[in-house]
Amino acid sequence: MANVLKNNGIGKGDRVCLYMPMIPELAISVLACARIGAIHSVIFAGFSAQSLADRINDAQAKMVITSDGINRGAKQIPAKRVVDEALESCTSVQTVLVANCCGWEPNMQQGRDKWLNDELKNVSSTCPPEPMDSEDMLFILYTSGSTGKPKGVVHTCGGYMVYTAYSFQNVFQYNESDIYWCTADIGWITGHSYIIYGPLLSGATTLMFEGIPTYPDPARFWAVIDKHGVNQFYTAPTAIRSLMAEGIDHVLSYSLDSLKVLGSVGEPINEEAWHWYHTHIGKTKCPLVDTWWQTETGGILISGLAGISPLKPAHAGQPLPGIQPVLLTPDGQEMEGNNVEGLLCIKFPWPSMLRTTYGDHERCRQTYFSAFKNYYFTGDGAKRNADGLYRIIGRVDDVMNISGHRIGTAEVENAINHNLKVVESAVVGYPHHIKGQGIYVYVICHPFTEDENEDVVRDQIIETVVHEIGKIARPDKIQFVRGLPKTRSGKIMRRILRKIAEDDTANLGDTSTLLDPTVVEDIINGKL
Repeated sequence: MANVLKNNGIGKGDRVCLYMPMIPELAISVLACARIGAIHSVIFAGFSAQSLADRINDAQAKMVITSDGINRGAKQIPAKRVVDEALESCTSVQTVLVANCCGWEPNMQQGRDKWLNDELKNVSSTCPPEPMDSEDMLFILYTSGSTGKPKGVVHTCGGYMVYTAYSFQNVFQYNESDIYWCTADIGWITGHSYIIYGPLLSGATTLMFEGIPTYPDPARFWAVIDKHGVNQFYTAPTAIRSLMAEGIDHVLSYSLDSLKVLGSVGEPINEEAWHWYHTHIGKTKCPLVDTWWQTETGGILISGLAGISPLKPAHAGQPLPGIQPVLLTPDGQEMEGNNVEGLLCIKFPWPSMLRTTYGDHERCRQTYFSAFKNYYFTGDGAKRNADGLYRIIGRVDDVMNISGHRIGTAEVENAINHNLKVVESAVVGYPHHIKGQGIYVYVICHPFTEDENEDVVRDQIIETVVHEIGKIARPDKIQFVRGLPKTRSGKIMRRILRKIAEDDTANLGDTSTLLDPTVVEDIINGKL
C-alpha cells in the first residue's frame, strides 16, 4: 500500500484524506501513510460532502482514498458519490483511490480515479520506511462540532507513538495473546489511538468492527465477544445505554466469560449504565475503566488502571502516572486538597499533546493555552473527591448557574437516568427570569404502560432529581422526545438542544451530519 501511494506521487509531508468504512484497507492505508512520512487525515465516512470538502481544502490534500460504498447495518451508503460531490469544490486532489467494498461500479473520472486493487497488483511488497524526526507531523484529525473553518488537530510521530503504547498497555493491562476490541470508528481519535496505533505498537491483536451494535439484532456485540474470545472490550456509554434499552434477554444467550477488562470512552458514563455494564457484561468480575481524554490529548489522561486502581461509578479516577491535572478557580488559582470542584487543566506537557492546529497556530494557542497562563485548559469542569478520584462534570458551557449555584448537566442527567422509565436524557440551561438559568430536560422513555403517562413520569423524574441532588436542581421543563441530535460517533449535540431551549432555532448551524437530522425538527415542534 505504501508503494501504491508513492507510485501515485505521494511523498513525505503530503496530505492524504481517507473517507472509508471500517474495512482493513482503512487501517492499512493509515499505516502506509505513516511508513512513507505522508500525513493522513481520516474523515469519518458519515460527514456530508460539504464537510468533507472543507477538510480536504484545509489540509490541501493531494489524494483521497475511499470505497465504492459503505455497509452500515441494513443500509448501504454511496461513499464514492459523496467524494465526487466534495471534489467539485476542491482543487488540490490529484488522485482518488477506490477500494471495492460493495461490488458497485461508481463513476470513475479518467486520469484521477483508480481502483485500489488494480494499483496493488503493480507494485513491490517491499518498501523501506521513511526516517522521521520525533516532531515530524504524523496526522491531522478534525474535531467534530467546530464552527466555521475546520479545526485540524495535529499530532506528531515520537510523542504520540510513545504515549499511545504506554497508555494502552497500562490502562487495559494487555497481555500477550489477549484479543482486544475497541468498537470506535477510526474516523475519531479513539480509533486512531486505541484501534490502530496503541495496540499495534504493543504487539496486540486488535479487532476491527464494520457493523453497528443493533444489527442484525441487539446481541451483535455479545456474539462477537463470544465468537472471538475478546478479553478487553472498549465502547461508548451511548452504545451501552442503547443496548440497555433493548432488555437483558439479548445478553443472556452469551457467556462473555472471555472478558477480563471493560472500558468506557467518549463521555462520562452515568451510574446506571456503569452498573448495568459492570454487572451484566462484566459479571462483576471485570474492572471497568472509565477513560477521560480528548482528540487534543492524543491518549488517555485520567482513568483507572484495570485491576490496579480503585474504581468508583461515574468517576474517571486518577491521572495516569506522569500526568498532572489541576483544578483551577475561574481566576486561575489552583485548588488544593480533595473535595473540591473547579476547571480541569493540565499543568505540565505530556508526550501526545497536540502540537498545533493545522495552518493556524494562533488558533491553537488561543483555544487551549490562553485561558490560564502556563496551563492546558481542557474546557471541562471536574470534581476531586475525598479519595482524590476525578469526576468529569461536563464541558464548562455545560455547567449551569442556577440561582448562583453551579450544577453540571452530566450530574442532572445521571440522576434522571436512575429512573427506570428513562432510556436517555440530555440537560441544558436556558434563560430563566428569576433564577438566571433554568434546567431544560429532553428525555427518551420506554413505552408507557396503561397506568403511566407523561405527567406521571415527569413527576417521577423531578422527584428523582430532587432526591439525588436537591431542590436546587429541580428541572423546570421536561420534554419527551423520540430521539436526540447525535453525531455519528454518538455524541449528543447539546449546542443544538441549548439553542432550541433558548428559542434560537434560526442559528442551529449544519444539522446534515447528524445521525438522524429529522429528530431536530421533531424536538422543535414539541418544544415546551
